[in-house]
Amino acid sequence: MKKIGLIGGTTPESTCYYYRKYLEVSRERFEPNVYPELIIYSINFKEFVDNPRGWEGRKEILINAAKALERAGAEIIALTANTPHIVFPDVQKAINTPMVSIIDALIEEMRKRGVRKVLLLGTKTTMTAEFYKKALREAGFEVLTPNAEEIEEVERIIKEELALGNFASRDWIIDLINRYIKEMSIEGVILGCTELPLIVKAGDVDAEVFDTVDIHMRKLIDLASE
Repeated sequence: MKKIGLIGGTTPESTCYYYRKYLEVSRERFEPNVYPELIIYSINFKEFVDNPRGWEGRKEILINAAKALERAGAEIIALTANTPHIVFPDVQKAINTPMVSIIDALIEEMRKRGVRKVLLLGTKTTMTAEFYKKALREAGFEVLTPNAEEIEEVERIIKEELALGNFASRDWIIDLINRYIKEMSIEGVILGCTELPLIVKAGDVDAEVFDTVDIHMRKLIDLASE
């Protein structure tokens, strides 16, 4: 099997969830005690998020991490967060090892489930920038995002609570999703921040729930075991 390389630390909580999914999916797919080789490069999140050069500086951190994984023998590489996919093409261009996009894996899964109209939740950047929504719309999906006030609150919950392992606002997130199901007739919700699956699970709402961590890890293990 191919060696998987993960660029983690964005945030540490979501990286832990990736590892739990890696164990869960491997145990589903393979005989006991069989796991694809996995290398994790966990960056310093404060240096990343507070980088004075913004996304140019963050991109450099991700490229350096990807190159380190490449030197360590990783044969497929992935970012363990949705928002950094804003620079995914540049990171991929900087290395020779193929990378697996969380957005591409999500689109593939959404097509399998047959949904068309979805609510996108994530960081403020993911919900307001075009890189994520454009990819989904070009793939044929209708994408809704919360209003400006709700976006700010989702951002606060992710940064000030979920990133630190605090799940106090779970009910608020569930109520938000249910309101969009009722008022906007959404068919699915994209948990487009890798911390959100920590508080929203399939069955919590009456719509398809797209756990981007689960989808991404399943795709990585599929490719690793080819």
